[in-house]
Amino acid sequence: MPIVVNLDVMMAKRKISSSQLAEQIDLTPANLSILKNNKAKAMRFSTLARICKALDCQPSDILEYIPEEEDTHD
Repeated sequence: MPIVVNLDVMMAKRKISSSQLAEQIDLTPANLSILKNNKAKAMRFSTLARICKALDCQPSDILEYIPEEEDTHD
């Protein structure tokens, strides 16, 4: 998937644990783990907003677009 969630990087920068963040943003630890490990297929804007508020960051600090390599076989 070309969207990468860099939540673990921002959490490390802010020195916050998964359990602390999950509690602050009212998300289950299991669902936070799914986000952290790039297993999520989608994220609600309300969840993204709570994460940004808790970590004092912008969505672009958490989400990154990396284009997939195109198959160039002729």
